[in-house]
Amino acid sequence: MSIEFPASREALRRRDADPAGAGHGAHGPSEPAPGMGHGATGPAATRIIVGYGFWIFLLSDIVMFSCFFAAYAVLQGQTAGGPTARQVVDLNRVAWETTALLASSFVCGLSFAATNVRSRLWTQVFLLLTGLLGAVFIALELQEFLELAARGATPQRSAFLSAFYSLVGCHGLHVSVGLLWLGTMMAQLQVKGFRREIVHRLICFNLFWHALDIVWVGLFTVVYLAGGLPAAATAGMMPGPMGGM
Repeated sequence: MSIEFPASREALRRRDADPAGAGHGAHGPSEPAPGMGHGATGPAATRIIVGYGFWIFLLSDIVMFSCFFAAYAVLQGQTAGGPTARQVVDLNRVAWETTALLASSFVCGLSFAATNVRSRLWTQVFLLLTGLLGAVFIALELQEFLELAARGATPQRSAFLSAFYSLVGCHGLHVSVGLLWLGTMMAQLQVKGFRREIVHRLICFNLFWHALDIVWVGLFTVVYLAGGLPAAATAGMMPGPMGGM
């Protein structure tokens, strides 16, 4: 069974039209062959190119977070006599952080459902709720960092704390940038309505926000849950949140 490729057929057609290869074959418009990058099979629409590029961006972001996770896994035991993961994790606060972020992801999905039915009011309402829940998450994370710094658990204290602040802070920075993006999208939606490019940007924002939730689930499991559960079991034996430091 032979397989014929469109581009190969086009090359054979040109050879038959100009056997000497002198370039004096038949001229004039001709239908582009499939697979030649022209006509109906030519370059993809801008919408496809932008979507493809955004997926590449998300994948590169996941690779970056993977590097931070790997660094944390290697350095989590390098405390240099300072506080350990058991002593810096507050599971109660992290539970509220997780609830706020996961709820924001759910509401963000509702906003896109409203976008699909072209309801500007409900899209804006759900986007606003997404932003408020994201702001709650950032506020709780900042509170955590400030309390740790006040107790002397700063990034320069040990390699473990450097890895901890880098991983958690990188995620928090992404959420903060996402909030700025969200505010911009709300303003554009209000002014321009459901134009095609606005809907595409909303799709990209939804993908970005849900990707941050996926990263947080891994971060919560590796950093907080694995480091905080032993602390909950031994809290009565420890002199203080920092182990008497």
